[in-house]
Amino acid sequence: MAKPAMTITGRCLCGTVVIEIGVPARWAWHDHSPASRRAHGAAYATYVGAYRSRCRVVEGDRHISTHDDAKTGAKRSFCAKCGAPLMYERAHAPAMINLPRALFDDGTGREPRYHIAIDQMAPWTYLGERLVPLKGFPGVVWDRSRKKKRDVL
Repeated sequence: MAKPAMTITGRCLCGTVVIEIGVPARWAWHDHSPASRRAHGAAYATYVGAYRSRCRVVEGDRHISTHDDAKTGAKRSFCAKCGAPLMYERAHAPAMINLPRALFDDGTGREPRYHIAIDQMAPWTYLGERLVPLKGFPGVVWDRSRKKKRDVL
């Protein structure tokens, strides 16, 4: 890969795998599909897309494991040491690599403005409800909107 003029570096949870992409990224989006939800263990995954030619593994390539989805033709890779998701490749877009936005501390040059599979959103996804501090637990907030009904004796 010819190194782009500007790059950012991302890493897995344990730091074993280091990935570099050129900025700005091509696009960014939130993926609400069940496959991405399960792959990330979260309500949805936020990805940035980069041209394959502007993406490279800088360190730890021997610690990357992959899962090929025979049904969709997608390929997901993750760090074999810490399990962090790394890359998501789709058969219909061979020139692109999608990476979890959370791998990068620095800006990618793109804000996620798109939502994929919004109709498959998990019913427990946080949608911006008002949150208040939970007394006695610094840094914890909760949704107090549900009012308990008292049993009438």
